[in-house]
Amino acid sequence: MRERRCIVTREVLPDSRLVRFVTDPEGVLVPDVAARLPGRGMWVTADRAILERAIAKGHFSRAAGMTVVIPDGLPDRVEKLLVARMTGDLGLARRSGQLVLGFDAVARALTVSGPATVLVEASDGAPDGRRKLLALAKGFQPAVIDCLSGTELSLALGRENVVHAALKSGRFSERLLADASRLNGFRPAGGRADGREHTAAVANDNAGSKGR
Repeated sequence: MRERRCIVTREVLPDSRLVRFVTDPEGVLVPDVAARLPGRGMWVTADRAILERAIAKGHFSRAAGMTVVIPDGLPDRVEKLLVARMTGDLGLARRSGQLVLGFDAVARALTVSGPATVLVEASDGAPDGRRKLLALAKGFQPAVIDCLSGTELSLALGRENVVHAALKSGRFSERLLADASRLNGFRPAGGRADGREHTAAVANDNAGSKGR
């Protein structure tokens, strides 16, 4: 895992805990959540407050050595890009057979240690269903992603009223866990629509090595 230095805090972190930014030919700042765009990257800790500080204190212009144009609503734009990246990966995971949907299917996956290593829960779902599913996971503790709403999950997976899903270990789960960790930094209370503290087992140091 590569490490980068946040231009605001100066802390060196795994790149899975930061968001990369570049400037376009006109000097406008562009978020690069996939870290693939050409140009000199400027890295900021995946946290709304830290990004807002970078904007307010001129950190991007100093890091770039030039005047950088900051588009309006940049933190919200980053949040939307992370949501789009996660929902896209969830759709791909389902089509490749790596994801199961619905309480009963998830319960079956969790009763056998290993196949389902990540539990995906709608942020606005009832806590009772989650507790029941976690109680079924004997001998292992699945990571929990709960930063996406039921509406976002339903749109991503082409089903109505998606609340519970489970994901097998692999490249999709690794990337989704890393992106969930970043998205949690842009959503209040870990992304939970009801204000409850999120329970995602997404340890920041491990996020890059591990997604109804």
